[in-house]
Amino acid sequence: MATIRPDDKAIDAAARHYGITLDKTARLEWPALIDGALGSYDVVDQLYADEATPPTTSREHAVPSASENPLSAWYVTTSIPPTSDGVLTGRRVAIKDNVTVAGVPMMNGSRTVEGFTPSRDATVVTRLLAAGATVAGKAVCEDLCFSGSSFTPASGPVRNPWDRQREAGGSSGGSAALVANGDVDFAIGGDQGGSIRIPAAFCGVVGHKPTFGLVPYTGAFPIERTIDHLGPITRTVHDAALMLSVIAGRDGNDPRQADSVEAGDYLSTPDSDVDGLRIGIVREGFGHAVSQPEVDDAVRAAAHSLTEIGCTVEEVNIPWHLHAFHIWNVIATDGGAYQMLDSNGYGMNAEGLYDPELMAHFASRRIQHADALSETVELVALTGHHGITTLGGASYGKARNLVPLARAAYDTALRQFDVLVMPTLPYVASELPAKDVDRATFITKALGMIANTAPFDVTGHPSLSVPAGLVNGLPVGMMITGRHFDDATVLRVGRAFEKLRGAFPTPAERASNSA
Repeated sequence: MATIRPDDKAIDAAARHYGITLDKTARLEWPALIDGALGSYDVVDQLYADEATPPTTSREHAVPSASENPLSAWYVTTSIPPTSDGVLTGRRVAIKDNVTVAGVPMMNGSRTVEGFTPSRDATVVTRLLAAGATVAGKAVCEDLCFSGSSFTPASGPVRNPWDRQREAGGSSGGSAALVANGDVDFAIGGDQGGSIRIPAAFCGVVGHKPTFGLVPYTGAFPIERTIDHLGPITRTVHDAALMLSVIAGRDGNDPRQADSVEAGDYLSTPDSDVDGLRIGIVREGFGHAVSQPEVDDAVRAAAHSLTEIGCTVEEVNIPWHLHAFHIWNVIATDGGAYQMLDSNGYGMNAEGLYDPELMAHFASRRIQHADALSETVELVALTGHHGITTLGGASYGKARNLVPLARAAYDTALRQFDVLVMPTLPYVASELPAKDVDRATFITKALGMIANTAPFDVTGHPSLSVPAGLVNGLPVGMMITGRHFDDATVLRVGRAFEKLRGAFPTPAERASNSA
């Protein structure tokens, strides 16, 4: 097979991009030289075709009707059986639609990915099937996963099962809504700025963002390599620990993972005694400009209740918490524009397993359907392009160099405390916006809740959202954050609080009690 060759116009465009002057002689000589260099591309194309594992071309799937999908949370439904028995036998799991399931269509919430069918299962999918789970379908996510609310998917907004006029949260809104509604037992979520914990908090379920690199990201559509996470969304902390025990550990294909990464014991520790553990309430996580006082009060009360089971609970100042969001914002914006958009998701300059078919598909469709992108992705594109070109990427470099300082600020507090606590989100789920909402309001509603969640994507600390109670009949999330690779203690505290709190109602139970 022959790689497409650039014509004279394409060579001129490349020269202009790099500021290269082409004189008459250069215009005559460069085509042949480029053609010769592209000969290696031809060889690689043929070798790849010869050596590639035959793809899984199709698995049975269905597009649910509106009556079968009242929350608009399913992209497609499936019933993919497990590959063996295991700890998840008999359990149904939904897969966020930025994660590949071979032979099942993938949209990633966006017209720019629509029409792609992966040929490989993501590592987490392979592990879930091997542990006995049945894959029940793909859960709707936000447009390229860049929103904390649930109204940017190209397929339409995901609705909160507690109140269908309200947001479910994002970007893993479909995953959380399906778990909260009882449609599945577990779901895979993805988290770059809070996208596991945000919908978990809004929907009244458990969401765990593991330590960065603990769970392989292989087979998931990236935003930015240094902030990409996958993790569990479940009804209970015990189930989150169970699911983490299945999906954690190195796979050898993800450059985000260190060679030493191993799955821990998450199954026994959540039920362990927490007597003597030290809980730090982070003052900077409360009282934001958009915070609801009732939410702050509910989380403080929930944290202080841990004294009833032997924990020490004190407040702590971490001024860097207010700076860390801005560090994340630069990294997510410039890094997202550079890797997710300009580099077609996967980027370059790193080892690991790439998905060249998805890269090629997205490269074509992101130009053809650019005007269909959500305003949040357009904000990344326009701001990030300026940061990369006019500013030379220097702001990204500064932000990356500040990450160790932000990480150290939390680590210092975590030498005094075993975990840190704050509200997952500053407010409960708000009403979905009208279709004709102005752009500024759209952006604010999509990204205005991530001040507490986003910092831990850039610092990599494990962070769990667990339901703390109800405010005005809607769930409030308490976020518990711990030391790197000490996910077990984070889950242990979450489980202890869960037992102390008692069973959290489902949306159906709440509706029944209110009737």
